[in-house]
Amino acid sequence: MPMLRAGGKVLSTAENRLGYLIPTDPAIGMAAIRERYEEHGYVWLKRFLDPDAVNAFRGWVFGHLAGAGLVEPGSNPRLGLAAAGDGDPQQANRILMSLVRSVAYEGFCAQPRLAAFMDEFLSGISYLHKRKIMRHTMPGSATATPAHYDLVYLRGGTNRIVTAWIPIGDVPVEMGGLVYLEGSHAIGRKMEKEFAAQSAGLSAEERISAYNRNMTEGGWVSKDLPEMAERFDTRWLIAGYEAGDVMLHSP
Repeated sequence: MPMLRAGGKVLSTAENRLGYLIPTDPAIGMAAIRERYEEHGYVWLKRFLDPDAVNAFRGWVFGHLAGAGLVEPGSNPRLGLAAAGDGDPQQANRILMSLVRSVAYEGFCAQPRLAAFMDEFLSGISYLHKRKIMRHTMPGSATATPAHYDLVYLRGGTNRIVTAWIPIGDVPVEMGGLVYLEGSHAIGRKMEKEFAAQSAGLSAEERISAYNRNMTEGGWVSKDLPEMAERFDTRWLIAGYEAGDVMLHSP
């Protein structure tokens, strides 16, 4: 098992605390995919999208981020080679905000194969949520996205929501891709049930705020990932991702 850090904490490599995500071949069919999603809370669709299209989009993204000094000068943006130093973080954030509002980004999120798949997966017309984000972390950074679940940021609408996480390029385990707490979809449902009982007498708007106050500042469940695995007696699941992979998971 690789040695991984998150927020300055080292994830335990013990067999009962760290494991690997299970990939799914999209060719197994929708019934089997739904069954895996319900059982595990996620489905990792391998090479679902065209890798060349994903890498072309990667080049478009890093081509813009080069303006903030994040990309090695003179290199092909498609390679995503980091420049020395951190560049201009404020400018990088401004660029990312413009990218996620762009037609190109919306088109990438709603490309035909993924849109058709989501229609079938949800048994109806699917809609692209207005909250669409991109995350990046510079190599060697001591920070990591704390543990959270997405429903905290998506309240007030339908409960039929599915999160899609798409790596724009290859992300080996050592680069620090997305990790999941095994069984956390069941843990999240239990937490939500408890929050609902505590907030039963509140209005819809007050209930949303009350739900989210149960989280730490920023909407995080915890910034201490090793402690979470101990607290819930489960494992963090890791993976090495490839361009074209799509992760679908319960919010």
